[in-house]
Amino acid sequence: MLTGDHPSLLALTQSPGYAQKVCEVVALIEDAADCAECLGLLKLAVTRLGADAAVFTSFIRNDAIFASYRVLLACDPAWGRLCSENSWFSDDPWLLHAMHCSKPIRASELTLQTPRQQEWAQAASQHGFKSAVIVPAPSSSGHSRAAVLTIGSFVDGYFEGGGYALFKLLAWPLAMELSQWWQYQIKRELLAKSHLTADDFALLRHEEAGHCSKVIAAALNTEAKTIDCRFQRLNNKLGAPNRRSALRIAKLHNLI
Repeated sequence: MLTGDHPSLLALTQSPGYAQKVCEVVALIEDAADCAECLGLLKLAVTRLGADAAVFTSFIRNDAIFASYRVLLACDPAWGRLCSENSWFSDDPWLLHAMHCSKPIRASELTLQTPRQQEWAQAASQHGFKSAVIVPAPSSSGHSRAAVLTIGSFVDGYFEGGGYALFKLLAWPLAMELSQWWQYQIKRELLAKSHLTADDFALLRHEEAGHCSKVIAAALNTEAKTIDCRFQRLNNKLGAPNRRSALRIAKLHNLI
């Protein structure tokens, strides 16, 4: 139940210009220059939504071993440190929900499967997520790429009453804009680090088409062993063990 003089979500969503004020912030995220500006916009959006905290998590798995987590914390920094110290990211029930379902839900609707997930939820409730809404940002890459925005309140039951439908409707585009912004940043970082050339992209497109080295060599008027060497250099640039993995990394990061 709501406590103290904290306004209800219903009262906030019925206030003049509520949706417009949130949408104005969401529209600015695409042009955020860096993480600091993007985080500032997320914090402003959370305030205008009437919540107390938020965390946005982006996940990419390149293969069975390598996984990357990117996090924006619009909440108590202690929450991020606690997750890192306890290596909780792989047990994050919010992210796991986003990997399997595109529907926004309240945290109270989640079924926690393991003791570590229960520890996560208990700790989250002490850092601004006593009540929370989990908003997936779906992608076309299945379990290999996922993103989720979780918005929280210090007030128990804050999202259980009236106003939730409009809140959820506004939270979804916020999650999607954050996801697209992160994808662009990660892509830009990879391009800057790998120094891929036009020839590299041509090789990746040949691999995507299923062409073997002999076929590619014939098309480029060279030898198959030369193509193999070019692929090896390409693999090294992307940190991939083989050309198939190089293509997977390129597609996961929207390079092709």
